[in-house]
Amino acid sequence: MEMTVDLFDSIINTSQDCVFWKDKERRFLGVNQAFLDYYGFDSADVLLGKTDEDMGWHSDPEPYKQDELRVLSGKSTYKVQGKCIIRGEERDIIASKRPLYAGDEIVGLVGSFVDITDVIRRKEKNDGSQVLYTIDKLRKYSFFDRIIDEISLEEILDPLTGILSRSYSVKFVNSLISENKPFTFIIIDLDNFKFINDTYGHNAGDKVLMSVTKGLAEYTDGFGLVGRFGGDELLVIDLKNTDTKDKTDFFENLYGNSQALRISVYFDNGAAFVTGTSGCASFPKDADNFTDLFALIDKTLYLGKNRGRNCYTVYEEDKHKDIEIHKIAKSGIFTNMSRLKADVEKEKGFENKMKNAISDLAEMLQITDLYYVSKDGRMRAVLNKEFEGDASDIGEAFENDLFAESTLDLIKRYAPVFYDTLRTNGFETVLSVRIRKEDEICGYLVCAVKRSLRIWQENECAILYYLAELLSEEF
Repeated sequence: MEMTVDLFDSIINTSQDCVFWKDKERRFLGVNQAFLDYYGFDSADVLLGKTDEDMGWHSDPEPYKQDELRVLSGKSTYKVQGKCIIRGEERDIIASKRPLYAGDEIVGLVGSFVDITDVIRRKEKNDGSQVLYTIDKLRKYSFFDRIIDEISLEEILDPLTGILSRSYSVKFVNSLISENKPFTFIIIDLDNFKFINDTYGHNAGDKVLMSVTKGLAEYTDGFGLVGRFGGDELLVIDLKNTDTKDKTDFFENLYGNSQALRISVYFDNGAAFVTGTSGCASFPKDADNFTDLFALIDKTLYLGKNRGRNCYTVYEEDKHKDIEIHKIAKSGIFTNMSRLKADVEKEKGFENKMKNAISDLAEMLQITDLYYVSKDGRMRAVLNKEFEGDASDIGEAFENDLFAESTLDLIKRYAPVFYDTLRTNGFETVLSVRIRKEDEICGYLVCAVKRSLRIWQENECAILYYLAELLSEEF
């Protein structure tokens, strides 16, 4: 069948996609019926010979102009997501464009688009997903500028959080390495995320992930991108902060002033205070290839977890190069308990047993000293003989035999004397357990650290509780 003008018109005017074609100056030469219906035009006369800028269809026309200039240079685009203004409303579209040739010469372009606004809105309503990076934002980075016209945005982004997927996070990092562009690679692990999922449900977990990633994307806007490595592990690729001081400032602000970490997220059935543990290293200062760089950020992340989570570690060669994770990795809890029991039972007498236990606790709980509160309310340290404080109301802070606080708020409320002793000595976070002999309370063990918002893990609580049981035999 011979292609005639009438046949061509019949084909494009029965298409549900909006089709248009333009000359080399990006001026409209023609459109199909779906295009006219979409914009509410009776005929094409209103736009023939005009450009997108003349029609005022984009709040920021420059990216779309550059997109078409690339097509006119010979590069096709496919399913590029963008926005256009229709009767005062900004709508989401996906467009594809190809050069028009006359022989070997490019004489214009042809394109088509479909409106996906309702699809996106339904998706957001049904699954709560978000999109944090647009094509325009990603195009600022050379790696994405090279590929963005050939793949869809959906393929690049994590479907829930709207940040980079694991695959494209890694590809982006490798592209920076190949281009020899300095950057800092950060990994963030959300603390106690499983507890949030188990307690409040997976919808709550999704809300936490979206809240944190939205905050991270806003915090790094203009100098970095955020990706999801998997589960509750997130990646940040920072092209701005590469020396130690700048990295430290980055984290101090992230943990202290951003809307990404140390935030409260509210659900229908409760709320959670969300924190994270972070580690970072820089290319090429700390490592010159992906494998070694990732090994370093994994090491710094582990060090942060070992220090009680809710903190950051900036890799520094003189401090961290000789640390081997497998040598400092915590043993299983039962192994630690067996070791603690053996060391405590080597000695006789309450004081001697505590002295023997402190070396184990220093490693297991990352503390520098252990404190004992006797029945008369006197608080003293195992190692620091000069330390003594008043904790006469410590029992008022207990509902059960153990409490773990990432702040001192409840202690301030219920045990102000104990609180004053802690604050006077610079302590900000406490783990404490009763020493009980049957129904009699014989005293208290206190782990107090000078670090705000340290998160005590279940295995750490179990270790201190077990030590209290071992020591109770001395009463």
